[in-house]
Amino acid sequence: MEVPKKLVNSVASCADDALAGLVACNPGLRLLQGHRVVLRADLVAIQGRVALLSGGGSGHEPAHAGYVGKGMLTGVVAGAVFTSPAVGSILAAIRAVTQAGAAGTLLIVKNYTGDRLNFGLALERARAEGADVRMVVVGDDSAFAAPKKAGRRGLCGTILIHKVAGALAEAGASLNEIVEKVSAAAKAMGTLGLSLSPCSVPGSKPTFQLADDEMELGLGIHGEAGVHRMKMLPADEAVETMLAHMTDPSNASRLPLSPGASVVLVVNNLGGLSCLELGIVAGAAVRRLESRGIHVARALVGSFMTALEMAGVSLTLMLVDEELVGLIDAKTTAMAWPNLATAPATSQRQELPAPKEGPGPAQHETSTGPDAARVQLVLERVCSTLLDMQDKLNELDRSAGDGDCGHTHARAARAIQEWVRARPPPAAPAQLLSALADLLLEKMGGSSGALYGLFLTAAARPLLNRNDLPTWADAMDAGIEAMQRYGGAAPGDRTMLDSLCAAAQDLHALRSPGADLLPVLAAAVQSAEAAAEATRQMEAGAGRASYISSAQLLQPDPGAVAVAAVLRAVLEGLRS
Repeated sequence: MEVPKKLVNSVASCADDALAGLVACNPGLRLLQGHRVVLRADLVAIQGRVALLSGGGSGHEPAHAGYVGKGMLTGVVAGAVFTSPAVGSILAAIRAVTQAGAAGTLLIVKNYTGDRLNFGLALERARAEGADVRMVVVGDDSAFAAPKKAGRRGLCGTILIHKVAGALAEAGASLNEIVEKVSAAAKAMGTLGLSLSPCSVPGSKPTFQLADDEMELGLGIHGEAGVHRMKMLPADEAVETMLAHMTDPSNASRLPLSPGASVVLVVNNLGGLSCLELGIVAGAAVRRLESRGIHVARALVGSFMTALEMAGVSLTLMLVDEELVGLIDAKTTAMAWPNLATAPATSQRQELPAPKEGPGPAQHETSTGPDAARVQLVLERVCSTLLDMQDKLNELDRSAGDGDCGHTHARAARAIQEWVRARPPPAAPAQLLSALADLLLEKMGGSSGALYGLFLTAAARPLLNRNDLPTWADAMDAGIEAMQRYGGAAPGDRTMLDSLCAAAQDLHALRSPGADLLPVLAAAVQSAEAAAEATRQMEAGAGRASYISSAQLLQPDPGAVAVAAVLRAVLEGLRS
């Protein structure tokens, strides 16, 4: 097992460098000289108010320094990564706020032995100097079924205590009043984590190992062991498992949650989860809570207390009344507190009605007769060709893109087949191309779907009033011009345009009096196929392939090959 890469200057300086970067980017923060302490720049503003200090080991960013600001913490004391801060630095922070005129100081501490000891010792020394200091220890972990002597671990719920205490302090509450209210709030709160991967302290190997198909329930924010390893679950099932464990009556650390209760929900990224996954988990959590009859008064979704790069999520629930919700809603300048909507979370929000279709060839009427039969035959030939080429196009795309060109074209082919089976396609050219454009824009996906949609939409316009052979040449040119205008590519850029433009040059012959469609189209197909093959020698000027060295592009462009194949299928369909 190797030591994972970290983007740091040095292992020894990473905690200091992170705090220096935070302060450099936030004018409302200041470092305390000689200590790993961040304080509000406007300490004069706390005169006559209770000061709030918190902290702990680094590696949980944005906790805790991200919560320093008016309406939240007055300051934080940071240790090295996953290491409790020094007693001397904690004491220096207490002295700084006391000398600034604070009406007492509250230390908000996560329940870990090192934090309790170091903050507790600093508290005793500060009291010996005459300072009015109290301490609240937060333990919100809902993982363990049996009571632990050390108590419940302090997890992401601690940030809600920061917020409640900060709002009370800003409103002028006394130290005793703040201690009483935050202590009650801390007891009505639970947090549970779920991990998909370990984390690693800079310079060290991962703290634990998880198999590729495993997830772990109930682990701590330093990589401490959880309570259960299990096979990977879909997000909905994983969230239900978490909520069931948190509220299980046999769980000594459970959060009692009854129908009708009101909660603040925190969906916390443990560091390495994508925002996409986090949104999925958040939606699942709101739906599952609603199904239990729980009112989600507020929902916070983001990275609030992390475990370095751990891919995982924690859910925090705090039982709230109107007063607590008001304290959560109170304004703060802390940079890591979200711009929280002062409204409940719900999965039942009414959707906005879809806009009405604009005028134009939107009414795609079906047709019958010889022309309709010919259209259907051509479309079937195009679809079967693309489905047969799926693996070939994927293989061509692997060297230049993400290897899905065949899948994308096959998806379009299947969508057209389903559409044709459901209703006869329109035989009128403008309506046919517009209908195909709508279909591919909805079903094909990717840039290919957009480009084909552009081409067909623009090509349909010249055919609205005429459909003779010269107009088909005009339609081809109109489609290509639209693709170039919005796609940014040009002939020679190693894209599908190379095949289309080569074919368009031959199709200009349709404008000659007495032109015969099939011979002209046959020549256009041959030119398109030659142009597609010629892309093998080109340097890409657009698309994903443009980021790849030309020395690595040894195959023809898959988009150009696909276009040539579509044109060949159209020709064969018309001949038959």
